[in-house]
Amino acid sequence: MGPIVDTPAGRLEGRERRGVLLFAGIPYATSTAGDARFRLPEAHPGWSGVRDASTFGKVAPQHAGPLEMIAGGGAPDWSEDCLSLNVVTPSLDGPPRPVMVWIHGGGFTGGSGSIPWYDGTKLALRGDVVVVTINYRLGAFGWLHLGHLDPDLADSGCAGLADQVEALRWVARSIEAFGGDPEQVTIFGESAGGMSVATLMGTPSAAGLFSKAIAQSGAAHNTWDGDAAAEVTNAVMAAAGVRDVAGLRKLDPDALLEAQTSAATSVTRDRAKRAEGAGLGLPFGPVVGGDVLPVPPLEAIASGSAGSIPLLAGTTAEEWRLFGLALRSVEDEATILRRLGRMVPDPHQVAATYRQEADDRSHDDMWTAILTDRIFRIPAIRLVEAQAAHRSDGCFMYQFDWATPAFEGRLGSCHALEIPFVFDNLDRGGVDSFCGPDAPQSLADAMADAWVAFARTGNPNHQGIPAWPAYDTHDRAVLHFDDPCHLEHDPSPAQRAAWDGVL
Repeated sequence: MGPIVDTPAGRLEGRERRGVLLFAGIPYATSTAGDARFRLPEAHPGWSGVRDASTFGKVAPQHAGPLEMIAGGGAPDWSEDCLSLNVVTPSLDGPPRPVMVWIHGGGFTGGSGSIPWYDGTKLALRGDVVVVTINYRLGAFGWLHLGHLDPDLADSGCAGLADQVEALRWVARSIEAFGGDPEQVTIFGESAGGMSVATLMGTPSAAGLFSKAIAQSGAAHNTWDGDAAAEVTNAVMAAAGVRDVAGLRKLDPDALLEAQTSAATSVTRDRAKRAEGAGLGLPFGPVVGGDVLPVPPLEAIASGSAGSIPLLAGTTAEEWRLFGLALRSVEDEATILRRLGRMVPDPHQVAATYRQEADDRSHDDMWTAILTDRIFRIPAIRLVEAQAAHRSDGCFMYQFDWATPAFEGRLGSCHALEIPFVFDNLDRGGVDSFCGPDAPQSLADAMADAWVAFARTGNPNHQGIPAWPAYDTHDRAVLHFDDPCHLEHDPSPAQRAAWDGVL
């Protein structure tokens, strides 16, 4: 018999694994299929007897993404009944431990909490913390705005965000049973997960459910207003061949998933032509204007919605290389100027600013630097600046600089590369194909210990890294994670300033 815990919803039997206790596939909210599709989640009513929690639950409806394929997960086993989470804990007894709740990325259309790279075993053991990973609704199932069609679904465009809040409520109610401290909860996530972390900082219903926040390669700029979200809804309905909410609810989940994919392609293409949402093309994501997210999260954070919560945020040095690998190379200055003209009032000035930093870089490298800043680094700076106004000693910025030799060096220090280092999972399947066979363990030690230190104290400093001051708008201290790590004040200041008043 495996370890058993008593939770408010019922008893759970987990299993021992690699020196920790794993409780997997724990339902935190009820199914949202059928007539309940698109509605906000409700806490799971519980169960009788002892529920098996030895295996992961089904993931949200999705197509296999690149991370799942690299990690060797294959085609995802999905279901609309997907609102579950997983807990890794060193022990069920002892003093209450800090809790780290991971929100996965995947462009709001893919991913899950059970991807092997997100295994919290080593974090739990090295930091004596409890690690929770969650599933939430994705794509049209979690972010389709329907308020203009049915007033009862005014917040359907934030159903996925409400799922995340409900998971945090579960943590508040239940984590003590797993040896965790509900008063010491850190939310952390990467990409869409980092965007979710920042958005939760501006979400009224999430207030009080976490005490610290870590946003990796994602900030508070990726939300949509009702009009932009309605454009996506119209595209989904057209692709599905339905005319109303009732028709959407009657769709087989496979059919809705296919309509979502078709709509995402068409909307992204059309917005690129209009220069809207330049860059990533995320047609699904939090929709502003309802009760769940009444105002844009960055605006809310600037107004103090996250109070004195410590924040750790940052990016990789060459985020865009992961996305640019699948795109045609930028081969001339005219292309850069034309694309920049869709983003900024004076494309010549911005281009000249980036050219000054490294005039020998290729056009493709220059475009990588521009989009890395436009989509990732500058939003991260804006997020930290907004929160630092309320917690001047508790905001820290980093940049991940180490470059992978994989893919013949074409990925550099790209998007998502830091994840196996943060989790100290360099030995997990598929990591070597992404990070190369000799990724530095010392860098994983530096990052994992920083993340754990932050979860414990709100300060990421530890003996394995240079002294890391809090970020302010005067010194702008940034810790560069590399082999070795180093501190820099205000990296690339001219490029940072180029986006003032623009982004």
